[in-house]
Amino acid sequence: MQTTFTAAQLADPETSASEKILRACVHCGFCTATCPTYVLLGDELDSPRGRIYLIKDLLENDQPPTPEVVKHLDRCLSCLSCMSTCPSGVNYMHLVDHARHRVEATFERPWFDRAMWRTFGIVLPRPGLFRAAMRASRIAKPFARLLSARMRAALALVPTALPKPSRFDRPQVFPSVGTRKRRVALLSGCAQQVLAPSINEATIRLLTRHGCDVVVAAGAGCCGALTHHLGQDARAFARANILAWAQEIERGGLDAIVVNASGCGTMVKDYGFMFRSDSELSALAASVSALARDVAELMSEIGLQAPSNPTGRRVAYHSACSLQHGQRVLDEPKALLRAAGFIVLDPPEGHLCCGSAGTYNLLQPELAARLRDRKVANLDSVSPDLVAAGNIGCLTQIASASTLPVVHTVELLDWATGGPRPSALPA
Repeated sequence: MQTTFTAAQLADPETSASEKILRACVHCGFCTATCPTYVLLGDELDSPRGRIYLIKDLLENDQPPTPEVVKHLDRCLSCLSCMSTCPSGVNYMHLVDHARHRVEATFERPWFDRAMWRTFGIVLPRPGLFRAAMRASRIAKPFARLLSARMRAALALVPTALPKPSRFDRPQVFPSVGTRKRRVALLSGCAQQVLAPSINEATIRLLTRHGCDVVVAAGAGCCGALTHHLGQDARAFARANILAWAQEIERGGLDAIVVNASGCGTMVKDYGFMFRSDSELSALAASVSALARDVAELMSEIGLQAPSNPTGRRVAYHSACSLQHGQRVLDEPKALLRAAGFIVLDPPEGHLCCGSAGTYNLLQPELAARLRDRKVANLDSVSPDLVAAGNIGCLTQIASASTLPVVHTVELLDWATGGPRPSALPA
């Protein structure tokens, strides 16, 4: 793709990076076949290729985007399926993130949208605020019919009861069982702490059982992905994590930084790019990104113990977009589940998003619901006993429309090797 950026525009490191990405695109259109919004809507502007043209125009002209342009950019899930398909290696993730930050800096949304964007950016990354918001939302549920479609969709995702905060999420060190083989840090995250603290608990049990000292570092928290993909500044969240883990590296060394929410893992693995121009943090950020591992990656490196609990159930594995497209972790979770004694099933259209995509199911509820229902139908088509996935957003989204138990992969691995049966599974 030809570009016409000025020298002054290219002096900005973000624009310079985006210009290189734009030039890599050859307009082939392979991305349209795997883009969820193009599959649903059939509109070229709702495909990666179409959005790339819109972003090129937005960045080159240095003008605020029109509402029409913002509509098509907002409809993008950032599922990154296009990056798996692209033969030219176009880094659409960095390009669309840059465009979203430009939109938020130059476009004035309607007041209600501004309030939603800001509220989600403040509340979701902070477990205390998020828990309070969940409790308040339960009070509002009976009045949902009086609210907008977006608010109704958001309230529909609010659970009827919240689990208690877990002591596992406090800063501390969990010693390995037996001989220590590795010392790792666990990202405890934000929304997951509130919605499903059992995931971190299962991760810690699994890792310590397999010879890992697990550190929950003081000062680490939200990875920043939720705010970053809203076009807001996430550097404070990322900086806090980098500095917290740097202290642990100095204190006792780290063999890995383990992430059990794949959307967060994709973000942490990108810290090196985010801080590439920061003279103070660039080297530290790059080292953190190099240490980041999805829990399935690390367990594949360690090797799973022989299962001690009988399993044998049929598991429909949903490969979260941020895991399969963002991190290219494809076979490890399924191989681990098989090693744990499960029968692993691959549903049709496994490359398509479930519609969660961070805050997408809150901001684009109609499209998200269509994608969710399509995903649930595909999962049901292989007649599983349960569904497994590696991302809290996917788990919440699928469970909102499925009659099957929906659990995190790590909970099944923990159960198979001696941990408790996941609460979602019937006896």
